[in-house]
Amino acid sequence: MGRTLSTITQYLNETEAMLSSFRRALRRSDQYIFDGIFASARKHITAISQTDSLLPFEAVLLAMLLEQAKEISALRQEIEQRRNG
Repeated sequence: MGRTLSTITQYLNETEAMLSSFRRALRRSDQYIFDGIFASARKHITAISQTDSLLPFEAVLLAMLLEQAKEISALRQEIEQRRNG
């Protein structure tokens, strides 16, 4: 008997495909950022698949926010090091 539920990877691919019109309407530079946001969510596929109490896209958004927060933190640390260095 096969799986009846889509995997998180399939779900993420389907969601990205559903947003293709939105992506095409963005400026080229924003399209690269949009693609990067989805790539950042893919880094957390395992964690997303473990969130039974959330809707799948809520977990995907949380993973995207996590990656954004990590990037902001790294940039803040770099700024602090340059100020003190």
